[in-house]
Amino acid sequence: MESYLFPFDSLICMLLGISFTVWFTLLLVFIIVPAIFGVSFGIRRLYMKSLIKLFEVSELMLKITSEELWRPVSLEQEIHEMRRGGAEPEFDMSDIFYFCRRGVESIVDDEVTKRFTAEELESWNLLTRSNYNFHHISTRLTALWGVGVLIRYGFLLPLRVTLAFTGVGLLVVLTSVVGLFPNGRMKNYLSDKVHLMCYRICVRSLTAIITYHDSENKPKNGGICVANHTSPIDVIILASDGCYAMVGQVHGGLMGVIQRAMVKACPHIWFERSEVKDRHLVAKRLSDHVADTSKLPILIFPEGTCINNTSVMMFKKGSFEIGSTVYPVAIKYDPRFGEAFWNSSKFGMVNYLLHMMSSWAIVCSVWYLPPMSRMEGEDAVQFANRVKAAIARKGGLADLLWDGGLKRGKVKEVFKEEQQKLYSKVLVGSSEDRSPS
Repeated sequence: MESYLFPFDSLICMLLGISFTVWFTLLLVFIIVPAIFGVSFGIRRLYMKSLIKLFEVSELMLKITSEELWRPVSLEQEIHEMRRGGAEPEFDMSDIFYFCRRGVESIVDDEVTKRFTAEELESWNLLTRSNYNFHHISTRLTALWGVGVLIRYGFLLPLRVTLAFTGVGLLVVLTSVVGLFPNGRMKNYLSDKVHLMCYRICVRSLTAIITYHDSENKPKNGGICVANHTSPIDVIILASDGCYAMVGQVHGGLMGVIQRAMVKACPHIWFERSEVKDRHLVAKRLSDHVADTSKLPILIFPEGTCINNTSVMMFKKGSFEIGSTVYPVAIKYDPRFGEAFWNSSKFGMVNYLLHMMSSWAIVCSVWYLPPMSRMEGEDAVQFANRVKAAIARKGGLADLLWDGGLKRGKVKEVFKEEQQKLYSKVLVGSSEDRSPS
């Protein structure tokens, strides 16, 4: 009986060996080698166009209509309407109802909290996470969704996981090898090539389709690159098109292994947990880095947290106090193909990466803006706001003054005082208009 099983076992081993060889050959020829030389066969672009056609079919099935845009009204206009134009310009008891209504509206749908949830889609992208009621809509649409599940989890997910491990593994091994070379032009050249190759492989592990605009404005050595922050993959999106010195806190585990390997090949800036809160130490190390024009530009996300791809929130002023040239970059993701936003209070990193790798694709546009410097008489906060406004304008994002840290903290007193000042201006301004000349 056992003699009959041996040929069968050999056949299985042979088929597995052939499958592995074919799989590895396809990865090498169509993904890894193109990543090394920075070329593309256009397969991802063709795939994206096919997805757009698919979404158009599903949209016709759903027959979704666009919602009307809400236009905000100023505090002065609303109070004037509530008084019906006939009340005295001084404080009126009816003014209380304005603030009560605004308070309730803020609790239900405030301008800050909704920036930390996934962006709403105009049409369904055939992902369960963006429409939990899909099975109640159409049987044909459910069948289409089922085919998509098989493709995403049966083919794309294993392929992407393989690429991710390949990219990260090569990054750790090759940067460690490059770190053995003496400091000099050869080491810098090899480090740049290794980082670019590995990040491009990682980008392909997400089937990322990226369009870079205005490449003549790409950050240069001795400068600081600042960008809006939607996802942890913002780093590899930018680093697959240019080399940067990363800034961050020292981690343990796998992330710590990657950090220690990377810093051997390139002067990245890692801070110990006890050093992060020391603003003077952080500023000094950043200043020392940008003062050396032979070092790569620093990549910083001044918001300090991930925002959901609809707006840009307050920039921390630290990176704008250094006095170096700032290279603004705007990143805008297309949510139809997959949600890039990381809601860290809802999903852990592993769960988030699983969502990313089981999405259709990651499609985004990157705009390199002209370099900006601090103007005479301009403080760090004003400079940060000017850069933020430029990024928001270029990326088609809302420019908000709120601190992204509000998602984990309380509203600062200064914001409450601003509302009080606005109301007092309404009263004082009205009284001055009534006073005789």
